[in-house]
Amino acid sequence: MSKKVKFLSMLVTAVLLLWVGYDMQQLTDSSGFWAYRPLLLLALLTFFITLVRSNFFYSSPWRIRWTSLTTLSGILLYLGFPTMPLTPLIFVAFVPLLLVEHEISRIEEKPFWKIALFSYHTFLVWNITSTFWVSNSSLGGGIFANFVNAALMTIPFMLYSFTKRYLKPNLHAWAFISFWIAYEKLDQYWELTWTWLTLGNTFAQYPSWAQWYEYTGVFGGSLWILLLNVIIFGLVRDHKLWNLTWQTLRLPILLFLVPLILSLGMYATHTDKGVDQNVLVIQPNFEPHYQKFTIPASTQFRKMVDQIKSKLDDDTDYVIMPETVLRNVEISTKANTGYVKELSRQFSKYPDLKIVSGASAYFKSIDSLAIPRRTRRTSFSRDAPIYYESFNAALQLSNNIDTLQFYKKSLLVPGTEIFPYSSLFFFMEGFINSMGGTVAGNGIQAERSVFWNEDSTLAVAPVICYESIYGEYCTEYIRNGANAIFIVTNDGWWDDTPGYKQHLKFASLRAIETRRSIARSANTGSSAYINQRGDILEATNYEEDAVLDSSIKFNNEITFYAVWGDMIARIAILISALLFFNALVHKLTGKKNRVHHNIE
Repeated sequence: MSKKVKFLSMLVTAVLLLWVGYDMQQLTDSSGFWAYRPLLLLALLTFFITLVRSNFFYSSPWRIRWTSLTTLSGILLYLGFPTMPLTPLIFVAFVPLLLVEHEISRIEEKPFWKIALFSYHTFLVWNITSTFWVSNSSLGGGIFANFVNAALMTIPFMLYSFTKRYLKPNLHAWAFISFWIAYEKLDQYWELTWTWLTLGNTFAQYPSWAQWYEYTGVFGGSLWILLLNVIIFGLVRDHKLWNLTWQTLRLPILLFLVPLILSLGMYATHTDKGVDQNVLVIQPNFEPHYQKFTIPASTQFRKMVDQIKSKLDDDTDYVIMPETVLRNVEISTKANTGYVKELSRQFSKYPDLKIVSGASAYFKSIDSLAIPRRTRRTSFSRDAPIYYESFNAALQLSNNIDTLQFYKKSLLVPGTEIFPYSSLFFFMEGFINSMGGTVAGNGIQAERSVFWNEDSTLAVAPVICYESIYGEYCTEYIRNGANAIFIVTNDGWWDDTPGYKQHLKFASLRAIETRRSIARSANTGSSAYINQRGDILEATNYEEDAVLDSSIKFNNEITFYAVWGDMIARIAILISALLFFNALVHKLTGKKNRVHHNIE
């Protein structure tokens, strides 16, 4: 790329970036919505970075080829992921990237940083195209999530690239598969967890393809995708496409068809099990950026009461209301107060009715030791300190049950509900407090508690928003007795983009893994019922006031996955550790299994 072309390209890109940024600011000032503009902003920013590093990406025919192939991999990953309907593309999405890694490894004596940057490019393209919508809730948070998550995805790929130099060729594929699945699992265990792009989530687009998730969970899907990618990569690497025969194509075709046919057969023969319960689902539709926190809570409460009354009858067993719709619920006392008390009064003539609702809750005490330091907030009353702990909670209210049942959301969204590693970054507390923020995140609980009915024969799992994308996490509710899953959420932060649609579709996988029916109440976004084979039923539209009235099955059978969890991922972690330490020993002892060819 000539200097003139580079300069003009950078100038045009910079102007477009400024125009998009200005347009977004104008929309914010006029209480408008960004919609897909963050996608354009992030795409332009990425292109600008490649122009800045044009000597790396475009300086030779080989580098232009590698840039093109890694971009293609990112686009194929996007096209194969929900909500795009081109799911089969996910089975070849890694092939261009694997070809780039193969070619660079054979050309370069020290290929590490080239492979790292080109693979990072693939994962950045995938992150931006599939999860740009995060920026609609927080521009800085969205940019951080996309760029950092792409860097994290680069780690398992680089571990594969490193270890394969010290492994026999027949172990290369297993190294790639193991490191990737191990990464997907380990990403669940830290405070910056962001598992949205787990490969196994792909089949949320077509739940009929993933019925065997009741045995494997989403990592069975990841394994299927990765196996086909490495096999097809081997064919592309070792054969001319026009020389492929049935004998060489037989394995990938069978590997694609056998799990698919098995799943379709399970889907066709599955029948929902359990007892019927009538569930009313409320979608009040208060837009979170400009309405939910400005319209008086009393006005919102009255609207939801009216929505319930419009469909409520003596046959209704449950009402489910969205995340945080009840405000300032105090759990320091056993007495029902505020909106909880009013809700109980409004429906006192329905003694068997159980209302499950999201709530902004708090616990207060004059004893500082009653609240963990990390989540402790302090205020003063008559110069005496009062200590608070806040929760994103769910509660179940029933006039037939003496105790108000609570659950505290325990998988928290990094940044908004938890300040990651606040003990490590303790020195930032003063600065953040001075800016009007706080490092005190929400409180959590150790167990996945469930809400029982009046005679303790049926229970629901109160799953709050972000928690619903974690399969093994949700199985804890099932082992604790849940017969159905109630999801309360608020997906309006992302505007009318793929974000809320992906979130809804992922819930289908939880239904399959646990064979539990789901009732899902969203403030806005999409409320729905999901049956035990993952079909989404009666889904509401975005920005729609809605009340759903239907019955779902409460099932008490336990699936293999609900008992054993992510066994595939745990095996992958073990294999990854063995392969890495084997490679490390070989590196330290000077042994290599690598051929160097200068083909440039």
